[in-house]
Amino acid sequence: MHSLGWEVIGVIDTEGDRAEWSFPAEPGAVRTARGAVRDQLHRWDLDSVGDIAALLVSELVTNALRHATGPIGVRLIRPARLRGVLLVEVSDPLPDPPRERVARPDDESGRGLQLVASSARRWGTRPGSAGKTVWFELAVPG
Repeated sequence: MHSLGWEVIGVIDTEGDRAEWSFPAEPGAVRTARGAVRDQLHRWDLDSVGDIAALLVSELVTNALRHATGPIGVRLIRPARLRGVLLVEVSDPLPDPPRERVARPDDESGRGLQLVASSARRWGTRPGSAGKTVWFELAVPG
């Protein structure tokens, strides 16, 4: 992965059908996460979903930065049992699930989950042992 000027706390795994990173809760994490996702999807020959995956990860990491203070995890999974699907997860230490809301035209924020909901095949949240995970699935052309 090329250096984007910000730290990755740890590259947990980028082998096989799974890639996972941990980023500090700092503004540069959004750009670094977006770059890591694009780079990994390029290595997997999944450039066709690289832009939308990077955009949605940006939105979810931004949400995590607004509300959480601890590290932010990003995971990409190509599930063997679900051909043609990319699963993307963003985790943070805040246990409260995000709430989708309708942003007014003049609002500066509030569109991230709407974008995820309208772009992903499916999405949702699940509690973790320390926080939560927001996940989404993208259809991968075949």
